[in-house]
Amino acid sequence: MKAAILKKFGSPLAIETMPDPVLGTGEVIVDVAASRVLAYAGEVLSGERKYLLELPVVPGPGAIGRVRATGPDATHLAVGDWVYCDPTVRSRDNALSPDITLQGLSAGGEGGLRLQRYFRDGAWAQQMRVPTENAIAIGQLAKADAARWCVLGTLLVPYGGLLAAKLQPGETVLVNGATGAFGSAGVAVALAMGAGCVLATGRNQPVLSDLALRFGPRLRTVKMQGDEEADRKNILEAAPGPIDCVLDLLPPAANTIQTRTAVMAVRPYGRVVLMGGVGMLGGAGLDLPYPWIMRNCITIRGQWMYPPEATTLMVGLIRAGLVDLGQFRITAFDLDHANEAVAHAAANSGPFKMTVIQP
Repeated sequence: MKAAILKKFGSPLAIETMPDPVLGTGEVIVDVAASRVLAYAGEVLSGERKYLLELPVVPGPGAIGRVRATGPDATHLAVGDWVYCDPTVRSRDNALSPDITLQGLSAGGEGGLRLQRYFRDGAWAQQMRVPTENAIAIGQLAKADAARWCVLGTLLVPYGGLLAAKLQPGETVLVNGATGAFGSAGVAVALAMGAGCVLATGRNQPVLSDLALRFGPRLRTVKMQGDEEADRKNILEAAPGPIDCVLDLLPPAANTIQTRTAVMAVRPYGRVVLMGGVGMLGGAGLDLPYPWIMRNCITIRGQWMYPPEATTLMVGLIRAGLVDLGQFRITAFDLDHANEAVAHAAANSGPFKMTVIQP
């Protein structure tokens, strides 16, 4: 099969022929139809992000494809089924504390690296091998729609945070960092889940204005200026009432003050979920007052990715018309132009934009 292979950090992807993946028990082979290209993929491939990723490797986290072959333990999947290949691979020998690797992207520690050494190669290839539980049926779709369904990979991240926050219909949720790709997706998902009001914060006023036009009166925007007290005051004034939960999706370039501004706007007994990249580039830690957390009974939770059932639930929201994939503008490249796709994704990042590779 043809694949894009990263042999050395900082070098271009090599487009070469490599052996087809070999099926094992507990695994599925998928013919890849399309795979998204993250806006920061170039930073990963250059080594700038210092992700745990052993080389050589076929990059590409997640894909839409069709089942080519299943192992003997598959009881529902059939050859030809359309599936989402979830990159969130979990170890199977500790149900309480599984190690995680993001197939084709990064490992979450030493245990994740051990897992990565087996489920190493990602989706920028004509075929890929995934654990059976990571090939998730998404129902029938036209081949031309496969690229658009790659949006699942973006939607699922904030959805995992909102599930962790136990967002309920009618509640008010603050999406901190709403002008980025994951934050804007979080706005769409929160509204689809029935939020009574979504507060969208960010520094990019044109994007905030676009969000307001897209989503109407249940969305309220707040432009962040960098003054903690003034920004929090603006957030509280924009809210229709107490803020039930906060989802932080700020990128690594943001600072902890931006996160604290939003976190401390939550109501007593409120919930906070941290999913962003703040602190990954160094700098001060998140300083929150112990007495405020304790006396207000605040729940603060970190969340990396999403639970295994999230994909099936998200497909339900899409099929019901509650999440509109048509909001996203898709630019597709073939496998021979994978390097150009990486460059395009970096230069054309932002809300409701996606670059994909179609092997």
